[in-house]
Formats: sequence, structure tokens, C-alpha cells
Amino acid sequence: MTSKMLCSFLFAIAIFAAAMVLRQTALAGPPLICHSIEIGNAKSLPWNNGSEWRALKPDYDLNRLVDETLALLTPETPVLVRMETLRRATIYAVWAKRDRESGFTVKDDKVADELLSRLMERIRGAVQANQPPAFALFDAGYLTACYQQAGYYSNNNTPNNSNSSAMARKALDGYAMVRKASGAAGTNSEMEFAAALISRWPQQPAHREHLQRAIVGAKEGSLLARNLVKHFGQHGQSLADLRAQVASLK
Repeated sequence: MTSKMLCSFLFAIAIFAAAMVLRQTALAGPPLICHSIEIGNAKSLPWNNGSEWRALKPDYDLNRLVDETLALLTPETPVLVRMETLRRATIYAVWAKRDRESGFTVKDDKVADELLSRLMERIRGAVQANQPPAFALFDAGYLTACYQQAGYYSNNNTPNNSNSSAMARKALDGYAMVRKASGAAGTNSEMEFAAALISRWPQQPAHREHLQRAIVGAKEGSLLARNLVKHFGQHGQSLADLRAQVASLK
């Protein structure tokens, strides 16, 4: 199964599980997983060059994933870099362990669960130390949303397959944490961009508001502007074009 086929297959599963229909967009596939965040020359998890959404390093040691991800998520790390790092971490944790017989990838539950658990511990630690919890909330929330869009649930949080809204509820958990993080950080345009991506699927009532706030805070030519156009605009558009496009929506 090719990478392109896999991404389409995963998106079909996600739609079925949530029993919802995603409106047509310029980019196909789960937005948090199948489309990278542009971070310039910033450091993130090891990744192959190229346009493939799943550009894993085949020799990467998964035993290092949790510690290396946490080390990258410092208070000084920009939000866009946090988003791409957590996207890569999700892909490594969920798909990097290969089934040699089928050629398909399988989940490494231990790594995926440990990463989320460690990020949740950061929230508790920040609260106990009376430190600002915004980044800790954001990281745990964004990873939760990535797991949802990847169709992953930990062994302790397996949804009831008979309940078609289970995945949508799980998505709202991560979405709510990212919204709270943005509020705690105080009108953070990059966090609003993250909330816009998450609320795009399953579609949430505040999706357009998140997108508008992200656009208002972005500067033409910035990494945020480039990412906004990439994920929500059309090829060749400027930030001004996207701003006018979103403003015209009813």
C-alpha cells in the first residue's frame, strides 16, 4: 500500500468512525496528519526531505521518541514548531513499527501512550508549581487531537465501536485543551491557527472565528501566513487574498 493510498484509507476510516461528512477542501486527508507545518530551519524530530507526509527516518530508534519530543518542547519553542514536532511524533508512534509480512504499519501502543502520559504530567506539574500552563495544555491537547485524526486510541481509552460519536467526543477533548491554552496565553495567533486546524474536522461552530483570529494576527510573508495559505487558501494566494476570502464567507 502506497503512502498516498494509506493517507486516503485513514481518512475514510476517520469519517466512518465519526459518522460525519467533511466538506471538500483544497487539501485532502486528516489536516493534522497528512499535511506538514512549515517551520523553516527550526529543529524538530528527524525527518527525511521531500513532500511525503510520512517521511520517516527508517533507522530512527523509537525508544528515543518520548525523551526527544519532550526535549524539543521547551517554553521557548514556537507554536508552529510544537505542532510539526507533535505531528511527526504521532506518525512515528502510530505507524513507524512495521509489520514485515504485510508491509503495512502497526501501532506501537507503549510509545504513543507514554508520550501522552508524560505531556499530561507536565500539565499537573505546572499547576502544582503555580507556573503558566498554556504550553503544557497546548502540547497535550494538540497531541490528543493528532491521535484522534490518526485513528489512534490508547489501551485505556478505546472507544465503544457501537457509538458513532465516540471519535468526535475524543476530538473535542484535545480541541478544548488547545482553546483553553490559547486563552491562557492571551490571543496567540499561532494557537488560534492550531485551533482552526483541529476544529476543521470534526467541524466546530467556532472554526471560522479561530481562523479569523489567526489571520488577523499574521503578518504577510511570515511562517504563520505561509501556513495559513497552505492549509486554508489556494495555490498562489497571498495572506490578503485569504483574508478577503474568509471575510466573504457567510
